[in-house]
Amino acid sequence: MKHYVITIIDSDKSLASAERCIKLGAKFGLDIQKFTACTPKDNVYKVMEKHEVNPTGFEGNRYSRLEPMMSAFMSHFSLWTHAVEINEEVTIFEHDAVILDPIPNMIVYEGCINLGKPSYGRWNDPMYLGVNPLTSKPYFPGAHAYRVNPRGAKRLIEQAKILAGPTDVFLNVDVFPWLEEYYPWPVVANDSFTTIQNEEGCKAKHNYNRSYEII
Repeated sequence: MKHYVITIIDSDKSLASAERCIKLGAKFGLDIQKFTACTPKDNVYKVMEKHEVNPTGFEGNRYSRLEPMMSAFMSHFSLWTHAVEINEEVTIFEHDAVILDPIPNMIVYEGCINLGKPSYGRWNDPMYLGVNPLTSKPYFPGAHAYRVNPRGAKRLIEQAKILAGPTDVFLNVDVFPWLEEYYPWPVVANDSFTTIQNEEGCKAKHNYNRSYEII
């Protein structure tokens, strides 16, 4: 089992948030490692082309900036690829993830399971303690914390080559009916800035206020 926090290495804010995630994880026995994020500086179109990812699902999104949104997806995609390559489960955190409660080392799930409390909009509470079908929304309620196994990662990669899109919406039950959710959510997103969304996208975030930064 490996645990990673996606980190924009040349961003002081991202580094500080990732360090917070790592320290909180250590309190619960998790050895979380930084994983270097893909950013627009990496020429994300070329990165997608190299991995045969179909980018058309990102077009026309009114909530996020195009290249940062695509780069975020490719950061997650790289970790799915890593899970397949090492043939191990991988827990994926975004830099704004705050771990509040223990995350079980052994969770029985089909392929990919959400661990994060919804970070935007309305949601439904799952019915049971532990593993549930994806219940909070018909897609991931933010991609700030989840676990994927090699079998699930392969299926995500295959679909990305057919049609990719914003990470949380890409992870939806219409395409992946086997997605699951762990409840109560042990992780929340404590964000004061975004590297992806535009102003309209930020307004749906639960932490949005006048001091919220778009960087």
